[in-house]
Amino acid sequence: MTKFPYLRQDFAASIVVFLVAVPLCIGVAVASGVPAELGLVTGIVGGLVTGLMRGSSLQVSGPAAGMTVLVYEAVSEFGVSALGVIVLMAGLLQLLMGFLRVGRWFRAISVSVVEGMLCGIGLVIIAGQVYAAAGLKAPDTGLGKIAGLPGAFVDALGNTTALISLAIGAGTIAVIVLWKKLPARVQATPGALAAVVLATIATAAFSLPVATVEVEGLLGAIQPPGAEALGQLASPAIWGTIIAFTLIASAESLFSAAAVDRLHDGPRTQYNKEMVAQGAGNTVCGLLGALPMTAVIVRSSANVNAGAKTKASRVLHGVWLLLFTAALPWALALIPLPALAGILVHAGWKLIPFRQIAELWRDYKSEALILVVTAVSIVAVNMFEGVLIGLALSVVKSAWESSHVKLEVIDKGAGPIQAHLSGNATFLRLPKILDSLEALPQDRPIEVHLSGLHHLDHACRTALESWAERHSAPGTEPVKVTEPT
Repeated sequence: MTKFPYLRQDFAASIVVFLVAVPLCIGVAVASGVPAELGLVTGIVGGLVTGLMRGSSLQVSGPAAGMTVLVYEAVSEFGVSALGVIVLMAGLLQLLMGFLRVGRWFRAISVSVVEGMLCGIGLVIIAGQVYAAAGLKAPDTGLGKIAGLPGAFVDALGNTTALISLAIGAGTIAVIVLWKKLPARVQATPGALAAVVLATIATAAFSLPVATVEVEGLLGAIQPPGAEALGQLASPAIWGTIIAFTLIASAESLFSAAAVDRLHDGPRTQYNKEMVAQGAGNTVCGLLGALPMTAVIVRSSANVNAGAKTKASRVLHGVWLLLFTAALPWALALIPLPALAGILVHAGWKLIPFRQIAELWRDYKSEALILVVTAVSIVAVNMFEGVLIGLALSVVKSAWESSHVKLEVIDKGAGPIQAHLSGNATFLRLPKILDSLEALPQDRPIEVHLSGLHHLDHACRTALESWAERHSAPGTEPVKVTEPT
């Protein structure tokens, strides 16, 4: 036991993480439009491959609700057969980024963009899974899903089967929410698992007419990339999706790592090594044709709270997932789809950062605006372009705020007029600078002092030189410009 001093704690934690992971792996797969077994495969790889590697010792990886929207869009556009190629290439890019030591740079991404990304994903998941809970077909676009909700409820009210299905989904959410109010001994069983088990028992006991998970078998679901799928790499369109998978999965994993580090006092995350671990996991997932993986905060926090001490707990959780998938595949076919939809509606709700939005609006309104615009863009356009819009806004905001410049004009009535520039003179503030300088009289000597500037970009320098050459009236001393020190 001295070789494994924390085996008992890690073993107990692995059981908890396994119980949390099962319904989430299955639910994410079904919502992504792929066989349920592929979600479990990704969870297994997250435990047995990524779990064994260095990086973040207590962080658990697997299929994430945050990638559901992007995976569904990719499967709809390129087909399930192309999923393995996309995930494989994303994994290889993550490995490259890890080896090039760029993992730590993901910490520079604006928190408001990340929160906006999660908010937008949460809204799309909720809207889409409400249709799934009612057994109805969801519109393809995020806006279509939200706009169609009133009509979907009207359709459900006139359909007994849809009402029963919706009731199971609503009941699942109620069990998850109320489970946290039960005694701690009862809460040792994860609420999501309890909700799925209760929904499954109710469906079977009363022979309810609701759809259940379609089972293909583990070997039947695994589709390694073939020559035809690899041939799609010649299409520029698929590379946009690959880059989206890479960036979003990496950002979600590394932000999760930062959050998990705050939950325990053990070894801190080594970001570049964690990037390599995620890349290795996604490479294997791609070779198996499975879902992409990221680090997942729900399973990671469950791991920490259950008392895990080393990475043995997350490896063991992968072992339990493998044994479950191999020994009990028939159990998947009993799970009602509206119960999984209810789990994902709850997961989507938790992705919406209500408290953070309120705090940002109180203290940093511009950051709150970026968060909201990012979320709305994801709903209105798609996930990748929505995140790019958020990043672009964040860069523009930072550039604008870092280009503070002050122009002070001193006119003593006699002698030259002095204009003192201080701060950072960039092209973003050029219109303001030129407006003030052009308002100065042309029949008086003018001295422009740039010694107070910390930065003067090429656009500003060129514009100032041009203004100085043409500003003075004939017979007046030309403008004198003192270079910055």
